[in-house]
Amino acid sequence: MTLYGIGLGPGDAGLITVRGRELLESADVVYTPGRLSRNVATEYVAESQLGDLDFPMTRDEDELRRAWKAAAEEVAPRAEDGTAAFVTLGDPNVYSTFGHLRRTLERFHPDVDLEVVPGVSTVTAFATALDIEITAGSDLVLREAANGAAPVGPDRLVLFKVTDVPATHEKLRDSGYDVTYGRRLFMDGHESIVTDDPDELAERDYYTVAYAEKPGVGEEPATAAFGRETTADGGVHREEIATAEAAGDEVYDD
Repeated sequence: MTLYGIGLGPGDAGLITVRGRELLESADVVYTPGRLSRNVATEYVAESQLGDLDFPMTRDEDELRRAWKAAAEEVAPRAEDGTAAFVTLGDPNVYSTFGHLRRTLERFHPDVDLEVVPGVSTVTAFATALDIEITAGSDLVLREAANGAAPVGPDRLVLFKVTDVPATHEKLRDSGYDVTYGRRLFMDGHESIVTDDPDELAERDYYTVAYAEKPGVGEEPATAAFGRETTADGGVHREEIATAEAAGDEVYDD
């Protein structure tokens, strides 16, 4: 049958996709890589549907490979005989543990069919949480920034795994960026924090993102003028009408 890699979204059980929810509810067994993803999964599946896998906290590559081979040996027969799911926060193909399981299965259990079900990732959810609009024509670079790292260069950056916010912040500010941070965004049972003050996030937390932007970059969208240029009686300014007409839009001016 099939192993489904299902993205649960950023942590709010209400942000899982319809297809992801339907597959979870119909799966014979659901595997989770950690407590947070397990908490979301149990909103849709019974405890009796959950399978257990052991993921050691280590950087030893040999030990990690042994652990993933053992996980694949557990998952493969369940997927071959029925329907199994492996869930992750966010999207299975974006900074996810699912890639390790997929590669191990493809190498040692090629008969297992794999299907990935995308989920809402912090890659996109951060913009809503931080009330930031990424407008058309914007260049946006995604980087990691663990342990005080601060990749710089592009005009706009999204940084993940910002575990030492004060150190990263100092480097970004010195390079001319304005920075906004978000911690544990859209996570059920956790306080989400959005701030531009690094001192509020001095405690280390893996689930911290930063949006860094150099002032004055990018083109301003045409509609940004709405509400800024108006006549005394609230009508549309002549300059706005000229802009709209030049773009070929119909204009109604009372």
